[in-house]
Amino acid sequence: MTNISTDRAMKKFGTAPVFFTSISTILGAILFLRFGYAVGNMGFWGAILIILLGHTITIPTALAISEIATNTRVEGGGEYFIISRSFGLKIGSTIGITLYIAQAIGIAFYIIAFTESFSPFFDWFAGFAGFALPKQVVSVPVLFLLAYFVLKKGSGSSLKILYVITGILFVSLLCFFAGSPVASGNASATAPFANCGFFNSAHFFFWFAICFPAFTGMTAGVGLSGDLQNPGKSIPLGTMLGTVTGLVVYALVVWKLSVSASQADLLQDQLMMSRIALGGSIIIPLGLMASTFSSAMGSAMVAPRTLQALASDKSFPMRKINLFLAKGRGQNHEPFNAAFLSFVIALVFVLLGDVNAVAQIISMFFLITYGSLCLISFLNHFGSPPSYRPRFRSKWFLSLGGFLLSIWVMFKINAMYTVLAYAVIVIIYLFMENSNKEQKGLVNIFKGTLFQLNRKIQVFMQKHQTRMDAEEWRPAAICISSHSFERNKALDMMQWISHRHGFGTYFHFIEGYYNEQTFSESQELLAKLIDNQKEQHSALYIDTMISPSYTSALAQVIQAPSISGMENNMVLFEFDKQHPEELTTIINNIPLVKAGNFDVCIFGGSAAAVRYRNGIHVWITDDDETNVNLMILLGYIIMAHPDWRKSFIKIFSICATGKSETTKQDLEQRIAEGRLPITLTNIEIITLPEEKTFNEAVSEHSQQAGITILGFTNATPTAFFTAFDNIGDILLVNTDIAKNIG
Repeated sequence: MTNISTDRAMKKFGTAPVFFTSISTILGAILFLRFGYAVGNMGFWGAILIILLGHTITIPTALAISEIATNTRVEGGGEYFIISRSFGLKIGSTIGITLYIAQAIGIAFYIIAFTESFSPFFDWFAGFAGFALPKQVVSVPVLFLLAYFVLKKGSGSSLKILYVITGILFVSLLCFFAGSPVASGNASATAPFANCGFFNSAHFFFWFAICFPAFTGMTAGVGLSGDLQNPGKSIPLGTMLGTVTGLVVYALVVWKLSVSASQADLLQDQLMMSRIALGGSIIIPLGLMASTFSSAMGSAMVAPRTLQALASDKSFPMRKINLFLAKGRGQNHEPFNAAFLSFVIALVFVLLGDVNAVAQIISMFFLITYGSLCLISFLNHFGSPPSYRPRFRSKWFLSLGGFLLSIWVMFKINAMYTVLAYAVIVIIYLFMENSNKEQKGLVNIFKGTLFQLNRKIQVFMQKHQTRMDAEEWRPAAICISSHSFERNKALDMMQWISHRHGFGTYFHFIEGYYNEQTFSESQELLAKLIDNQKEQHSALYIDTMISPSYTSALAQVIQAPSISGMENNMVLFEFDKQHPEELTTIINNIPLVKAGNFDVCIFGGSAAAVRYRNGIHVWITDDDETNVNLMILLGYIIMAHPDWRKSFIKIFSICATGKSETTKQDLEQRIAEGRLPITLTNIEIITLPEEKTFNEAVSEHSQQAGITILGFTNATPTAFFTAFDNIGDILLVNTDIAKNIG
């Protein structure tokens, strides 16, 4: 209880700091310096459209943050904490680093904008001294002053200053709304809604990029999550209140500018608000100072906490770096070292001094972050994990819309910047992937979504199943073997079948009764099998089956549903041609499989390596009228695997004397109707002389084949299965339902 009480005492802030941090960042530099230009360039409706488009991104993001924050205990790091605990530390660190960079650059952006309030002084000095002072003579000392307050006094003192500054900001806005229209030589220019319209639509996204940082402040308060007494309450309430207040204020400011000044005046004076406001020559520069300094202070409070949280999660490769940046001072664990580094980064951009360039960079990184937050919310809605129980709920379509809109707007602003921004994301992720291999990565992001998709697809397919003879056939094969580690040709065959056109499930058979010991053994063997398949990029699904006998295992498997969503329709038996006694078990179990209307394949593996370039030989006899299409289809399906990319299919057909031409025409028609990649030169019709058997013909022509495919029937004698010892791998095929090859 003591630790809990102490923790609560340290995290002493309520909802007000979240609101004031958000609104002071929202009503910042862009409001005073660029919205006059935006109205002058785009017109009233153009500026309103900028506001609406910006808030169609920020409002879904605010709702997503509010939702996620009420589902989990939000600690230090704000948006980074939310993303990392939802997507895992690899993705969280990747986006968290870009978010931190945007926040650190944001400090510089607001300091540069703060310097613009001294424009009258710079103009006076240029006229008095005859040369212009660089803006850095003001911006650099102000940055050092801000650094002093944050580093020396901590978040408590910073928030007290923030309240005072926010008060000045609201007073300046009230004076602006109380002001009168500016006199102009053209009387119609200052008439109500003189700037009503939508101008220069081709430059819309340029001005959107310049103005968008004005709306990004709504998440600034989230960065205080580690200092809040009740983040689950304060973050949703403070964030939404700040977002809605900002939307209303910006719409009113655009209206006031439109009815108070001509387009020419708005384009000529970036501080046009000072000419409109009551006492504007003093109050608007003062409001600009207040807004930009408060925004800079908000960013200066949030950025170090993001970096501190990243370091606390050991996101950086070197232990000393993580310890240095995670270190805090005082009871509230103030991020002193992280703040120091943030101000160093800010100093670099302050020395650049270009508001527009910095604004576009910030927009890109914030759009990535906002899109990620909306995507988290959408995936949680769609995936519906039982652990996702937020007290505040958004709508899935709002989150999806916010995510898609963020990406679209990025490309519309600057396609090159967008590609570069995502390139940075990819590079950072690859770095994190390499240095934090044990953490969750991309594989874990869509698990819930894939589960829901798979569930819905399987139920849909079951409800809309048609008869096999009415649908396009494809294999859904099962194989059970206890020899997975002694020989791998059966695994290869299952991979070939399931690579593109079919689906395969391979079961490693463990003979015995299901108990704790056999289950533990099965999990160890399964892990080894999966690990062995990783390098082969296999599409084969692998599992284990514990059962007292092979027959009972087979009975269990053929009754179980397939994870592919389609019913299993084929059983592949396998045996080693050097151990023909294994055929006894297979032949004894064929009636069991046939009872379920399964197609049967028996794969006989030889000791020789597969000769891929020697082709797949398909042998057809008069007894194979039902089997023939399945035999040819299996050859085509196997050929789709990359292992067989330089191979071919050759068909041998045994026919009676005088029927060779008819047999060849029939085969050519089957191949043409089925659009199979089999050349006519690879069809060979064989008429056997009386002294030569079928087995001898196969041995003569297919001794060096990659695979030889043969058909068999229910009446085929047992001796047939062992009659091909002197050739390579064989695949024996049997079906009771002829397949459609067309």
